[in-house]
Amino acid sequence: MSQHRRRIAGGRRSRGNVRAFLLTTVIAAVVIAVGAEFVIKQVSATADPLALAASGLQRSHVAAELVQQREHIILMTAATKSFKVVGAPKVATKPAPLVAAGAPAAGGGGGGVGAPTVPTAPPNPGTAQSIAYNMLASFGFDHSQFGCLDDIWTRESGWRYNAENASGAYGIPQALPGSKMASAGADWATNPATQISWGLGYIKSTYGSPCNAWAFWQAHGWY
Repeated sequence: MSQHRRRIAGGRRSRGNVRAFLLTTVIAAVVIAVGAEFVIKQVSATADPLALAASGLQRSHVAAELVQQREHIILMTAATKSFKVVGAPKVATKPAPLVAAGAPAAGGGGGGVGAPTVPTAPPNPGTAQSIAYNMLASFGFDHSQFGCLDDIWTRESGWRYNAENASGAYGIPQALPGSKMASAGADWATNPATQISWGLGYIKSTYGSPCNAWAFWQAHGWY
């Protein structure tokens, strides 16, 4: 009889232990769930630095400028699609050689009609102007052409044989480059007569006469 009671008591203790284990498990699960929920809320409440940085960048002055530039590029791209060519720029061209009034024709014939001459007195002897005045006839030009020549070279170089321009032009006629005048003589860099000879040849082959060259210079500021 006592053995039977011991088995009953033992069964009761076993059921009690199971209930205690189940209760403990449930409590632990509840505690874990509550703790996890708390941790999740805390993490969610903490601001994400990367998200804050991105949000701040969107509101920054730099971002606003980037947006404006993007809009500008879009507008420019759209505008280029509507461009139309309305014309081409005109480039000044040198006129064909003409025979000036009072000057013989290139082929040795009589004088033709060209740009008007510029009256002037003969230059002083011993000057670069005097050398040019005396050379005119050898190139087929009348002395009446000297006034035009004087107007050009006074403005180009002041009749100085060593006049040099930043562009590389040199000498009385402002040859560009100055070494072009070597075709008239090896002393082109220092001899006014060599420079004048080259300059008169250039004017004759390009414009026909000093007065034609002067008319072109007046229209364009160069010859």
